[in-house]
Amino acid sequence: MYTLYSKYFQKSKVFLYPLLGIKRGSKVVPEETFVIWNNDLTFEDMKLICLYRRGKDQEFEQFEKLLLKHPRLCDYVNINEELVLFTFDFSDLEDDWDCFIDGKYSIMSMSVKRKIIDFFDKTSGNYIYIESFLYPHKWFDKYSELLNIDVDILKAVGELCDKPNLEKEKLTIKVIDLEKINILN
Repeated sequence: MYTLYSKYFQKSKVFLYPLLGIKRGSKVVPEETFVIWNNDLTFEDMKLICLYRRGKDQEFEQFEKLLLKHPRLCDYVNINEELVLFTFDFSDLEDDWDCFIDGKYSIMSMSVKRKIIDFFDKTSGNYIYIESFLYPHKWFDKYSELLNIDVDILKAVGELCDKPNLEKEKLTIKVIDLEKINILN
């Protein structure tokens, strides 16, 4: 039986994180992902910000080394002993980024959509949702039935997933720059 996914989910984690090419099933996953950071980064900067909880095992250390060599990595910030931020540049995917921001997932490039869909396990509960978001034309009839609305309304909208909520896609965490604090005052 099909049901609608009604809660907000972090769109950057579903539609952007898979584009990093990190293998599905890795035990090290971000706590959360964002596209805005306070006033330091806006969505126009085309950066994916991944907040990781630093593991105390060798597995995290190996994963961290992998991320530090990632071709999209543009910034790395230690927040504290437990949290670390990795920021990845997506400016080479401007058209796809704009589709993401506008909630036009179905018109992202085929190569990007393929990377997203391939990231998710076909047997997982989320796979069918992701497929419907990326290829809504296959699902208009089913959503029409579930929502009890005319299929033409869905076709006119064109998308089956809402736009990213930029307030929820915003990281609001402060980093203390110890170099700027004059302890001798």
